[in-house]
Amino acid sequence: MTDIVVDIADMKVAKGEEYELTTCALGSCIGVSVYDPVIHVGGLVLFMLPEASINPEKARENPFMFADTGIPLLFRESYKLGAARARLQIKLAGGADVMDETNSFNIGKRNYLSARKLFYRNNLLITSELVGGVSGKNMRLHLQDGRVEVKLPNGEVRVI
Repeated sequence: MTDIVVDIADMKVAKGEEYELTTCALGSCIGVSVYDPVIHVGGLVLFMLPEASINPEKARENPFMFADTGIPLLFRESYKLGAARARLQIKLAGGADVMDETNSFNIGKRNYLSARKLFYRNNLLITSELVGGVSGKNMRLHLQDGRVEVKLPNGEVRVI
């Protein structure tokens, strides 16, 4: 297998059963994966903040930092590799409330709601998700079969 690492505020897509897309930085960030099971195209975006309007200059520099600019680019790049919208499996992980004991910022929740709103407006269904909590997660998308593994801080691995 060939690992492709997706950093914070980053996005990668690939085609082929030999690839795995992985990220190790899901705190309040959300990882969104898409996968076409017919042609083994998959992608993963790791966004940090809900809306590009928070900082339009940063959004121009790095659109993957924000849900409303990064997620559409994930879909576009997947389509370029032949993915079909009707076949896409969409999975989410992350959105924890880390370092926010008073829940004053709710970045994890805001990120999650922003992604859900975007999918709802575009008539897309989320296949599965593992979001929330108070600690970070790791996420791995296997392009061989579309399986997404989420590793929790205690070492437990959940398949979503």
